[in-house]
Amino acid sequence: MKSGNSTSPDMLLEIKHINKEYVKGIRVNDDISLSLQAGEIFGLLGPNGAGKTTLVNQIIGLVKPDSGSIMLDGVDVIANPNFARQACSFQAQTQVPITGLTATQAIELVGRVRGGSAERIRQRTRELIELLEMEEWAKKTAESFSGGMRRLVAFCMAVVEPGRVVILDEPTNDVDPLRRRLLWREVSAIAEMGSAVLLVTHNVLEAERAVGRLAIIDQGKVIGMGTPASLKETDGESMRLELILEPRVEAPLPPGFLQHTFVTGRRLVASLEDSNVAPALEWARNLKETDIVEEFSIGPTTLEDVYVKMVGRPDALEMLDEEVKNAPSAS
Repeated sequence: MKSGNSTSPDMLLEIKHINKEYVKGIRVNDDISLSLQAGEIFGLLGPNGAGKTTLVNQIIGLVKPDSGSIMLDGVDVIANPNFARQACSFQAQTQVPITGLTATQAIELVGRVRGGSAERIRQRTRELIELLEMEEWAKKTAESFSGGMRRLVAFCMAVVEPGRVVILDEPTNDVDPLRRRLLWREVSAIAEMGSAVLLVTHNVLEAERAVGRLAIIDQGKVIGMGTPASLKETDGESMRLELILEPRVEAPLPPGFLQHTFVTGRRLVASLEDSNVAPALEWARNLKETDIVEEFSIGPTTLEDVYVKMVGRPDALEMLDEEVKNAPSAS
């Protein structure tokens, strides 16, 4: 696939000042600019309804922006949407329609459609099925698949013949903890082969572990961008306290030295300065001794803390609450 002229030989995707309205006066994307380099895993992080999927649909040529530019491998994909669909491979957030197909058939079909040779696609399909430990389902039809297995098949369909840009929209939803780890290894391998990977998610825990850079988007705007480390450096407090409440217990009133306290489900998360670690530990121990708290931890500030402060509302932690509920099965 021949590339056009680009300002940087390694810059695969350049998005500049994208704006999109579906309803007049309400911008779903508001002056968004970002770029992806070859070999990079870039996270697009934000709560549901933040404008992430709309931006992706513009990158792959399904939706036309009201203004701004999108250059993919040096080609204007707003003017040439067919090029975007050829150059990008995409795993949508919604489940793909694979009824009647086996896992092997679905993966091989997409690989052939994307131009791979029959032998190479057969070999690559076998490789992915083995890497993700999907052998048991390789010859079974989709009707017997769980939601997690459908997600794994959809992931394989997106990477069996990866494009210059690989877009993964919530790739690990419903996937069991073991295969999540295997999936992330394969994502890293795809980037190492030279594709740029755009990870679209509202799962902060996975984003921090997987990406090299990320943009935090909310209400259509980019509200933060950088590496996980650089974003954490902007945080005023260096430590965080997390409590897991006992079931059916109301969250306690936090002491004054805790800041930016959020409660979601059974979790209470707050930030604090180094000088307040000792009183925070004493407060948490007292709550545990009185059966209000099941467990607690104090550690350095995480990307989650920065994310919650930037987004500014507890519902930003929906997926993280689900992670805590599922934590025992991850061990």
